[in-house]
Amino acid sequence: MATINKNLSDYDAASIPDGASMKIAIVVAEWNEQITQGLLNGAYNTLLKHNVLKKNIIVKHVPGSFELPLGAQTLIEKTNVDAVICLGSVIQGETKHFDFVCSTTAMGIKDVALKYNKPVIFGVLTDNTMQQAIDRSGGKHGNKGDEAAITALKMIALQQSTF
Repeated sequence: MATINKNLSDYDAASIPDGASMKIAIVVAEWNEQITQGLLNGAYNTLLKHNVLKKNIIVKHVPGSFELPLGAQTLIEKTNVDAVICLGSVIQGETKHFDFVCSTTAMGIKDVALKYNKPVIFGVLTDNTMQQAIDRSGGKHGNKGDEAAITALKMIALQQSTF
């Protein structure tokens, strides 16, 4: 869904699973730090709001969005997290580099999730302009970090549910 039609931070709080027993890692790209720090703040605060304990939130940084899949894989292999939230920002430039980074990052995050059967959440902004990124990292369209945290909580609950 296009962000212009939805605020990324709007959700029904009553429908969000309680995170008190969950352990969640957040891997954050350092590239476009102004944006990724906003995403991190949103995700972290949303997890706290839904009772994830501070001691159960692990935050690690990687150089850029391209490195997010390996960061997520490393966290899954070296910790006992229930999910990993990947946060990054790729902004369109004048070359095809944007396309390669976005595509490879998305596929890598998906591959890690399927390999380890754990939620690995795609919280990467792929915007045409810096203003679009600002608007989606705590600006007028909300915060993709909030949305990524909610997705992690819901996916962990799904995996823990009995059918």
